[in-house]
Order: sequence, then structure tokens, then C-alpha cells
Amino acid sequence: MLIESDAFLVELNSMFQKSKMGGSDTVTITLKHYDGRTKPHPKDPKKAPKETENLCMFRARLGKKKISCVVKPKEVNKFQSAFSSVLQCNMDKMKKPEASKTSKKNGK
Repeated sequence: MLIESDAFLVELNSMFQKSKMGGSDTVTITLKHYDGRTKPHPKDPKKAPKETENLCMFRARLGKKKISCVVKPKEVNKFQSAFSSVLQCNMDKMKKPEASKTSKKNGK
């Protein structure tokens, strides 16, 4: 579901809260470059659309619920500061990565 950036941040915060209360489900966040197209690339390069502005697409998933938003270049700084504050408030449940067996043997 594509929503506005402010609504995305509010919904992302609620996803983190549900994850803390519910237990096993994790929140997955992805970021990718988005050129605004909804159709596949044309095979003929002459018919390819001209370059558009660079957009970022943020996606989040908790269980079966998925949300996404597109951030324009003019809004990136504002969105990044709000996004980082949401992450900092909700990243208290992260696990430390486990050391592999090979590093334990070599470290003696």
C-alpha cells in the first residue's frame, strides 16, 4: 500500500510497537531507487522514457502487512531525520550477531 511519507512514519512506528508486544514477528525495512515506472522496461532503447527525477522507495513489512512510500529529492533531508528518530526509538530489541566458530578457533 503506497502512502505519504508522514503516514508511513506513523505506521512504521505502530509496526514496531506491534512487534514488541506480539513477539515473534519482525519488521523488515527495504530502500531502493525508484524511477516512477509501473511497467516493465521496453526492449527497444529508442522507446525508453527519458530520465526522470531520482526517487527513493521505502518499504516496510510486518507479517502480512506491507506499506511503502516514495520520497522525492526535495523531501529527503526531512524524511531522513524523522526516519532515523523512529529507528533510534525502536531499535532496543536488536540482537548482537553471533561469532562464527572459525573466528573463535583463530582467536585463541
